[in-house]
Amino acid sequence: MPTLKDIRIRLKGIKSTQQVTKAMKMVAAAKLRRAQDRAIAARPYAGKLKEMLASLSTKVDTSLNPLLSPREEVKKLLVILVTSDRGLCGGFNTNIIKLAQRVIHEDYASLHAKGAVTMITAGTKGSDFFRKRNYNITAAYPGVFNNLDFSTAKEIAETAAKMYLAGEVDRVVLVYNEFKSVLAPNLKIEQLLPIAPEQGSTADSGSEYIYEPSPAAIVDVLVPKHLNTQVWRVMLESNAAEQAARMAAMDSATENAKELIRVLNISYNRARQAAITKELSEIVAGADALKQ
Repeated sequence: MPTLKDIRIRLKGIKSTQQVTKAMKMVAAAKLRRAQDRAIAARPYAGKLKEMLASLSTKVDTSLNPLLSPREEVKKLLVILVTSDRGLCGGFNTNIIKLAQRVIHEDYASLHAKGAVTMITAGTKGSDFFRKRNYNITAAYPGVFNNLDFSTAKEIAETAAKMYLAGEVDRVVLVYNEFKSVLAPNLKIEQLLPIAPEQGSTADSGSEYIYEPSPAAIVDVLVPKHLNTQVWRVMLESNAAEQAARMAAMDSATENAKELIRVLNISYNRARQAAITKELSEIVAGADALKQ
């Protein structure tokens, strides 16, 4: 049975931990607001760009742009995985890493068996996990969320496009956490290359536009912009989802510490009462012995 000193030491440690988790929750909440605003602000532009590209793809010969034309057979795969740089965010990293493993080992098991799956990792956690297990990582970006910048997303998109154009890969997929709400992250797999037209998009689905100089020329300009924007949007979504997961995890840790402190206080009071009762019993026994 723990002594009063042991319980006091444990109580002190848990109270210190509770202060840390409470502070981390407040910091994550402040960061979440900014990250959420950036992610939501990026969605309309990225969505409209994808919609316009889908509309244009019905007016041009997609075979003229290699990034729009799918390969007959997928022999090589590139997985772009977005995780966080730090932990203490619940199952955020664990869940997305498991999803990436499922994509590699189940969805594209035959390619993985041939060693035809390569990866680009954004975030320290994903980089460390797959590097230790000897996966083929073409490029890694640890610490990217310490100073999130559009140039990193552009570099990732350009690397993927170069590999696709060079025939080093036949398909590029994004695996990331999309921000949905604080309590409901959304694990997503999206195909980045080849650029697939939106389901149900047709030439007459909306207003008829007049394109200058020509649809084909505009497609050539929009395709790299689209790739850069989609990767940037994914990184913003992941950053917002990470802060939401960390805030929820720290809130849960704070509440657990509160409950543990309550239980330890009860144990401390019981142990203290038992010690006092024991001392009183010894005093009474000693007094009785003196009377005899």
